Amino acid sequence: MEKIIRSAVGLGTLLIVAALNPAPASAASCSSLATLTLAHTSITVAEEVAAGEFKMPADPVLPPGEAQARQRFAEAFKDLPEFCRVTATIRPVADSEIKIEVWMPPSGWNGKFLAVGNGGWAGTINYSGMNQSLRRGYATASTDTGHAGSGGDASFAYGHPEKLIDLGYRSVHLMTVDAKAIIAAFYGNGPRLSYWNGCSTGGKQGLTEAQRYPDDYNAIAAGAPANYWTHLMFGTIWPAFADLQDPASHIPAGKYPLIHKAALDACDQLDGVKDGIIDDPRRCHFDPKTLECSGPDASTCLTAPQVEAARKIYAGATNPRTGKQVFPGLTPGSELGWGVEAGGPKPMSIPLTFFQFVLFKNPDWKWQTLDFNRDVALADQQVALILNAVDPDLRAFKAHGGKLLLYHGWIDNLITPLNTVNYYESMVRAMGGPEMTRDFARLFMIPGMGHCQGGPGTDIFDKVGVLEQWAEKGVAPAQITASHQANGVTDMTRPLCPYPQVARWKNSGSTTDAANFVCLDPAALPSK
Repeated sequence: MEKIIRSAVGLGTLLIVAALNPAPASAASCSSLATLTLAHTSITVAEEVAAGEFKMPADPVLPPGEAQARQRFAEAFKDLPEFCRVTATIRPVADSEIKIEVWMPPSGWNGKFLAVGNGGWAGTINYSGMNQSLRRGYATASTDTGHAGSGGDASFAYGHPEKLIDLGYRSVHLMTVDAKAIIAAFYGNGPRLSYWNGCSTGGKQGLTEAQRYPDDYNAIAAGAPANYWTHLMFGTIWPAFADLQDPASHIPAGKYPLIHKAALDACDQLDGVKDGIIDDPRRCHFDPKTLECSGPDASTCLTAPQVEAARKIYAGATNPRTGKQVFPGLTPGSELGWGVEAGGPKPMSIPLTFFQFVLFKNPDWKWQTLDFNRDVALADQQVALILNAVDPDLRAFKAHGGKLLLYHGWIDNLITPLNTVNYYESMVRAMGGPEMTRDFARLFMIPGMGHCQGGPGTDIFDKVGVLEQWAEKGVAPAQITASHQANGVTDMTRPLCPYPQVARWKNSGSTTDAANFVCLDPAALPSK
């Protein structure tokens, strides 16, 4: 396996050198790519797709009955420009079957490559991300990471350890190597720059690339990264323990708005603007005990056990023996997304199936038996090297000239934003301080944004455009203008500030206009 990876890395390096020092070469027709020879790879389709003619293959993420969702997906592709579509299967080892797609515009190619990431346990090609990349003139690629299935289900790994390795790190790297070779064959030269864009699992994939294969990409956008995968699984199942183990502790979904309003009442105005957004939840010291019922249980208050459940959700997963935090908790402002699972009561399927099929290898395993002392150590021992991407030492990526854009929404209810703050701060320490880090990596925390998108905050901004300015023109993002839309109309803009800076209103002008805000260092703020 190591021999395979080394050969793949060598091919990737040769392709990067070729991209930086292009030599005249002959371009190939799209259909002729069917005969292209690549290590461990079979080309399955090489076809020209006319403008507006792409039909997305069946997507297991969308249940067959959701006709409206499928129609929306079809609408998104109906005016897609023409492109050369190549699909391939990579089999680096036995029981490994990695599907990839590479799309390339036959004209108007910008000379660059943009790969897109996955979500959850993956299992599908990210056609939506490829759609957006192609429209920008990029050659683009995506992988199913080595299995087909729902992003919420880890059963693919049961009895298939190689498929877990494919998901963990192998599939994206080999996809990258093959995609660059296919691009080079089609155009006669490889891409001059390569970018990665992903959120959640896609964010973790980006960090994996920067840590394991620092020469693969010139710039990476990694949003809400699920990079501390083993501890994240304990963190995302923790609310079920807080809420469901004792029936008296269960917080009905109808009380989430009650808790959310109380958190906003306590902390919304800490940044000087009352807008339904908590700017930095770490400065919010809301205690749900303020909602404790003085009499019988009612919809307007929390019982004492419910107060303790809410406190535990904010506190995060904790080792009962040592008291040490296993994974940070959810933040004030995230309460509307606290449901343990739609149609519950049960834990989310992503962590539940991790424990059933990956860690304990027992489909009948019961979540109530999880031990936050013994089993955390077991997870770290068995699968951390495969699934985690927590190495803060990115010197090789930096030396390659790499740029890293990290971002996370402050009210993310699936992957707590505190995890990304912790990782960035560990990187600052490992890289020799803030200035040594900021010249190649910056973190942007987004007030009021949920998991990768959504929420009352400004969740829309051009990640790829930021990478282009940084990698191609040397313009590091001093701030990023982001927007919020309602019914397709922009109703607010705000600056996103590089961590640890925060945006503050200038005390004049509209609070919905980014021009009336300034990025400040926390040391310049009045204490609260």
